[in-house]
Amino acid sequence: MKYIYGKQDFQTLERGEENCFLMTNGLGGFSSLTMTGSCSRNDHAVLMACLHSPNHRINMIHRLEETLCVGEETVHISSQRFVDGSSEEGFLYQTRFSYEDYPQFYYLVKGVEVVRTLVLEQDKNTVGISYEIRNRSGEDATLSVYPHLQFVPKGELLEKDLVFTVEGRKISANGRQLYCKTNGVFEELPVSFHDTLYYAYDACDGRRKTGCTAVNHCVTFHVPAGEADTLRLVYGVEQELPTVEELRGCVAERRRALEKQADFADETAKALTLAADQFISYRASTGNQTILAGFPFFEDWGRDTMIAVQGLCLATKRYEEAESILKTFLAYCQKGLMPNLFPEGKEAPWYNTVDASLLFILAVYAYYKKTKDIVFVKSAYRTMAEIIDWYIRGTDFGIGMDEDCLIMAGKDLDQVTWMDVRVGDILPTPRHGKPVEINAYWYNALCIMEEFARICPVHKPCLEEGEGTQAAREERAGQDFSGSYDYGQTDYGQLAGKVKESFAKFWNAQAGCLKDVLSGTKADTQIRCNQIWAVSLPFSVLSPKQEKQVVETVFRKLYTPCGLRTLEPADKEFCPVYGGEQLKRDLAYHQGTVWVFPLGGYYLAYLKVHGYTEEARAYVKEQLEGITAALREGCIGQLPEIYDGGVPVSSKGCFAQAWSVGEILRVYDMLR
Repeated sequence: MKYIYGKQDFQTLERGEENCFLMTNGLGGFSSLTMTGSCSRNDHAVLMACLHSPNHRINMIHRLEETLCVGEETVHISSQRFVDGSSEEGFLYQTRFSYEDYPQFYYLVKGVEVVRTLVLEQDKNTVGISYEIRNRSGEDATLSVYPHLQFVPKGELLEKDLVFTVEGRKISANGRQLYCKTNGVFEELPVSFHDTLYYAYDACDGRRKTGCTAVNHCVTFHVPAGEADTLRLVYGVEQELPTVEELRGCVAERRRALEKQADFADETAKALTLAADQFISYRASTGNQTILAGFPFFEDWGRDTMIAVQGLCLATKRYEEAESILKTFLAYCQKGLMPNLFPEGKEAPWYNTVDASLLFILAVYAYYKKTKDIVFVKSAYRTMAEIIDWYIRGTDFGIGMDEDCLIMAGKDLDQVTWMDVRVGDILPTPRHGKPVEINAYWYNALCIMEEFARICPVHKPCLEEGEGTQAAREERAGQDFSGSYDYGQTDYGQLAGKVKESFAKFWNAQAGCLKDVLSGTKADTQIRCNQIWAVSLPFSVLSPKQEKQVVETVFRKLYTPCGLRTLEPADKEFCPVYGGEQLKRDLAYHQGTVWVFPLGGYYLAYLKVHGYTEEARAYVKEQLEGITAALREGCIGQLPEIYDGGVPVSSKGCFAQAWSVGEILRVYDMLR
């Protein structure tokens, strides 16, 4: 899918900054600017290198300043806003912007046409930049490119005492090197610092709104009147650099191969296949693949990965990557918990999540259904059995099975579901008790383990008397059973039956839907999107009639074409707008804000309760046109994290979110 924007889309610089592009390199590095080529966030970069995958990101080249001299007149073709209200206004000469395999910016100045192309090398920290120049002006033309450097970790401010040096075409600073390859004239300049950059999108979110860059060289290129030629620059952290043409060819070839492998006929599904690829990254600490939760902010999180992997990898038939990602998490399971956030350096992993482990079992099951890879299931079986047993007996963060066989989670200030915002001592959505989606995952995990137990047979006695009591949970919580307990002794089918019986407590007959949590607080009866997963999961914990009621209630109260609201608008705690300083944003994050990823669960649930009929499939396809439109807004070709809960028109949060793309891909996979 080729995205094309014309002058109508950037009548002002402000409008031109509404949309950006994203290219990633499979290491955690990326390139992202607005469609005018400006930086509207401090996380934007021409080259955001990742020197230790996937999280040690360094903003090497922040932006490009470009001037074009035609005869006696010199103008900027680059665009950028500054603190004093001034700006470089290259967008005035920009005729269009397009993005297919890489971004291209088109300019026309006094009869000189310039096409800037950026391309990022896969598995390398290398960016290629080319300027195709056709001079029909009747006068000589000279293009000058000034890379604005930072050489600091992503999000940090460049200090003016940082020393930059140039040796040949090697730029050094902060113990890091950047090499340049070009057919233009490379000229070293005295170092100058520019501290007046203004980031409009950071300003509206209460983040740091100003930035600083350094310039220590420029590249110039002369094109005589009546001639056409191309300036080529390649920057990378390694000395041996490819050509721009090689980079463009490799990127296009790789993306066509991904489309062919996924084998979708639908154009939007093809576009999402390419969007999915941008989140899959190498993790150096495990030697396997992982999934980055979102750009530009997030790293690889357990919960997000287990949700996203089914769409990003399984729906697109990237089974080897799926296995590699699951192996990454297998290596870090501890006391029945998958890491919520991976360790980096000397830091320990975080395990504050109740759902990642259960979602891991669901992901293994989805992988098995696609591949029939019994060998992998057997290799993961002990870990999955340990997860179940730790959840029965009790583990950290108040996670464990209660007397009614439902899972309890959360205590004190712990936030362990995906609605996990904590602001100091404020928990906007505590959900301590028995969350509805966690117990739907729990029931499904038990049903899956019953099926897997037939593949990996073990002795399965009945649940011991008193094993699911609160006293037993508290007594066993925190103990290490690895040396004294034979994992996998639970009768999964018997326990699943008890869970299904107790799950009836969630039914809210008056509202025709499920309670969000069983906690004895007002949160219980709030109408939230979490209930949709009790319908969309493979094993039904509700009756067909109840499932249909849930789908209809969710549609009436929470549905938008962009995603599901996290809280119904009629609730007193509903927040219609997400924005402002962090406290204000966090308080609104799950209080009505529209999230894209639950929309996948809704469509899957709709198809299920309508028997996957042709009429149901046609209806869902029609509804998905809203997603096709969303691909043109915000990050071009991507789906964002969230939208406002009131009027969801502009993407917010992460401009590219893994589980948003993954869950919609699962719908397209089901439709075919």
